[in-house]
Amino acid sequence: MTPGANTTLTDAAVRLRLGIVRTARRLRQEAAAETSGLTPTSTAALATIERHGPLTPSELAELERVRRPTVTRTLGCLEREGLVERTPDPNDGRSFLVSVNAAGRERLRRLRGRKNAYLAKRMRDLPAEDVAALERAAEILEQMLEEPRGKRGGDS
Repeated sequence: MTPGANTTLTDAAVRLRLGIVRTARRLRQEAAAETSGLTPTSTAALATIERHGPLTPSELAELERVRRPTVTRTLGCLEREGLVERTPDPNDGRSFLVSVNAAGRERLRRLRGRKNAYLAKRMRDLPAEDVAALERAAEILEQMLEEPRGKRGGDS
């Protein structure tokens, strides 16, 4: 890659980062009514538990890329809100598994609904080619965020 191309790539990365950050902030604001009592960290953990659970606290910490004490506080918040359930870990009597309960699934459904409605409203008046470009961008972002095969246990 030439120095000029690198600068262009860096400029594109800056614009992309700013667009993602501003969009994420606006989505959090839009969903604020549904997340009362939850921090963005708690909301992200709840979604991870729903997607990958049931999980041990250590597994959740690894998936969320945070330390175990952070997960312990987060799980306490989710339990106080009545959104998750603990069950004994059949493989380790000293630990437990956490899973999303019906109230947690409903909270996530409402939260996602508000965010989706916000984006759909913003996209409504875009030309079809812009909507197609955003769909393609979403695919590319997902590909960029996928963990390389073989890094997770059992995928090799």
